[in-house]
Amino acid sequence: MMKNIKLALPSLKDARMRKNKTIPTVRYTVEHTYKNLGQNKTYAIFTYGCQGNEADSEVMAGILEEIGYTKSEDPMSADVVILNTCAIRENAEQRIWGVLGQLKGKKRENPNMLIGIAGCMPQEENATNKILESYGFIDLVIGTHNKNHLPQLLYEAYRSKAKVVEVISSEGEILEDAPKVRESNHKAWVNIMYGCDEFCTYCIVPYTRGRERSRAKEDIINEVKDLVSSGYIEITLLGQNVNAYGKDLGEGYTFGDLLYDLDKTGIQRIRYTTSHPRDLDEKTMQAMRDCKSVMPQLHLPVQSGDDEVLKRMNRKYTYEEYMSKVKRLRELVPDISLTTDIIVGFPNETRQQFENTLKLVQDAKFEGAYTFIYSKREGTPAANMPDDITDEEKHKRLEELNVYINAGYLEGHKRFLNQIVEVLVDGPSKNGDGMMCGYTPHLKLTHFKCSDLSLVGKIVKVKVTEAKTWFMIGELCE
Repeated sequence: MMKNIKLALPSLKDARMRKNKTIPTVRYTVEHTYKNLGQNKTYAIFTYGCQGNEADSEVMAGILEEIGYTKSEDPMSADVVILNTCAIRENAEQRIWGVLGQLKGKKRENPNMLIGIAGCMPQEENATNKILESYGFIDLVIGTHNKNHLPQLLYEAYRSKAKVVEVISSEGEILEDAPKVRESNHKAWVNIMYGCDEFCTYCIVPYTRGRERSRAKEDIINEVKDLVSSGYIEITLLGQNVNAYGKDLGEGYTFGDLLYDLDKTGIQRIRYTTSHPRDLDEKTMQAMRDCKSVMPQLHLPVQSGDDEVLKRMNRKYTYEEYMSKVKRLRELVPDISLTTDIIVGFPNETRQQFENTLKLVQDAKFEGAYTFIYSKREGTPAANMPDDITDEEKHKRLEELNVYINAGYLEGHKRFLNQIVEVLVDGPSKNGDGMMCGYTPHLKLTHFKCSDLSLVGKIVKVKVTEAKTWFMIGELCE
C-alpha cells in the first residue's frame, strides 16, 4: 500500500470561513529545482465541469510545459495524467470514478505513470477520504487553491514514491502571471474573479472555490490587450458570479465599468458567465447596450420560478424581481438571446411550484437552458432538507420542462431564418463532410458548407437557410 504524505486535507468547517477583508495576490514563479522536472515526459489533463475548470486546466498545462512536459498524443498513456474534476452534481463525480477505474489498469501496465486528481472534488472531505481509502494507485491529490504548487508537489511525488495530498480549504488567493496553454487561437477564457459568497443552499461551490475575490482591473485589461495583440477575436469573462466583480475591492469600480474599459481594448467579441440575477445591475445592462464588443446574449440562471422554492434555495430574489431584470434587458438590448439554468425536484417542490417555473420559462422566452434534477451535495444545507418527491416524479418533471426549453431553442433559431449572420469560425463541423461551423453574436451554433480551413478564427457572413432545435444551417456569403 502506498504511504500518504498529507501536506493539507480539506475541511468543510474551514471552507465556510470568510475572515479576511483583503485577499493576497500571488505572482507565479517556478523554482530552479523544478525547471526540468518533466524533461522527456508527457502529460495529459482530463477536464470535467464548467468553463472555470477549463481555464484552470489551461493554467496547469502551462505550468507543466514550463517545467519540461509535452502534451501526450495518447492521453491514457501519458507519464502524468491529471483529472481536473467537478463536484457540482453527483453524476459528474460518478463519471470521474469510472475514468479512474480505467487508469488503474493503465497504471498496472506502466507503474511509473503518475496519476493526479485535482479541482473541486478533492475540496470535499468525503471525496478525498474515498480517494485515500479506496484509490491507492493515485499519486497526487490537489485542490482548487494551489495550482501554483503543482511543480513541487510533482517533485515530492517522484522523490518520495508516496501519495502526496495538498488540498487547502481557505478563502483563496489570486494567482497572476501563471503560464497558460490555451485550447484555441481565437477564443480565450479570462478569469476576472474567483469564488462565491452567495451560499445557495444546494450548491457546493462556495466551499470548493472560496470567497469572492476580484482580480485587479489592470491585470485583466492587460491580459485582454495581450490577447488582442496575439490575434484573439473573442473572450469570455469568467467567475462564479461575474456580476459581483469589484465589490470586494471597495473601490466603486464595478463589472459594468470593466465592460466599458474592455470594449476599448480592440477585442471584437466579449461574453461573460456566470451571472447571478441579484447582482445584475443597471450599469452592466447599459454596457450591454453601449459596448459594440459585448455580445447580445446572456446566460442568467434562475433555478426556479417559484418564490418559496427560491427562498429555500437562498437565491435572494423573487419571480417578479427576476422578470423585471429580463424586461429591462429587453428594453436596452431588444434582440438579446437569453438562456438560463433550472433545477427541478428541489426538496419538497410541489406540483404548483413546478408549474410556476414553467410559467416563468414562457414569460422569459428563454432560447435555451441547462436543466437538472436536484443533486444532493454533502455539506450543503439542502442536503438535510426533507424530500417527499419520488425519483419517478422528478424525471417526469424534467421531461416536461425540456419540452418547453427545446421549443425555446427552436424559436431562438427560427428568428434568424433568411437573415445574414456573422459567424466566428471554429473549424470543421461534425454535422457532415465539407461543412464548417462556428457561433453567431447570439451564441447560435451555425453550420455551413465550406472546407476552407483558412477561415478558422475569422468572422464570416452566413445566410441562415434552416433552423433546427440545436443549431442553424446556412450558406456562406460570397
